[in-house]
Amino acid sequence: MAERFRGYLPVVVDVETGGFDWNRHALLEIAAVPIELDEDGRFVPGEVASAHIEPAPGTSIDPKSLEVTGIKVDHPLRGALPEREGLDKVFMPVRAAAKKHGCQRAILVGHNAHFDLNFLNAAVGRVQHKRNPFHPFSVFDTVTMAGMAYGQTVLARAVHAAGLEWDQREAHSAVYDAERTAQLFCIIANAWPQIGNATPGVAQASDTGKLDDPDAAD
Repeated sequence: MAERFRGYLPVVVDVETGGFDWNRHALLEIAAVPIELDEDGRFVPGEVASAHIEPAPGTSIDPKSLEVTGIKVDHPLRGALPEREGLDKVFMPVRAAAKKHGCQRAILVGHNAHFDLNFLNAAVGRVQHKRNPFHPFSVFDTVTMAGMAYGQTVLARAVHAAGLEWDQREAHSAVYDAERTAQLFCIIANAWPQIGNATPGVAQASDTGKLDDPDAAD
C-alpha cells in the first residue's frame, strides 16, 4: 500500500455538518474508512470509525442543513462527543491503519473531498489537535474518479453505475455515505491495477514509497 500511493494510506472520510461554511458551521458527524488490501492485493474497505459530534462553541447550525441530514442535535440517544474526543475516536484507528501498512500518513478520500477536508481541518484547528493523521491539503476525490469512469459525478448515480445499491433513506449519514464512497473508490481503483506500469511517462514508485519525481516533495 505504501508503494502504491507514495507512502500514503487512502482513508475515505464523510462529514455531516450544520451548513456549508467550515469557518462558522458546526461539524456534527464524521466517519472514516481506511482502505485495506485483501489477500489478492485488491483494494477493499476496512472497518469504519465514526463519531457524533457536539456543536463546538462558537459554531452555528443552519436549520436547512438539518432538514437534509435529519440530524436531531439534542436527541438524548445521539451520543455526541465533544469535538476533541470525537476526532480522537476517529484518528486513533486511522493512525493504526497507516502504521499497519507502513504508510507515513493518511490521505483523505471523499466525494467532493475538499468539503470534508476543510471541515476536518477547521475542527483540528479549533481544538489545536497535534496528531492529525491526514495530509493537510492533498486528497483523492471520487467525483473526479467517477466522472472519468462512469460519466457520473453525483454520489448516488455513481454508486448505481458501479453496480452497487443506494438507499436514499440512509443517505446523509456519515457512516453510510463513507461506506458507499469507500466501495466506489475500491471498484474504480481496482479497475486499473496496472495503469502506472502501462502508461508511458508515469513516474514509478521508489523503494521508499516516494515517486522518483523532483517535484513530488510536499
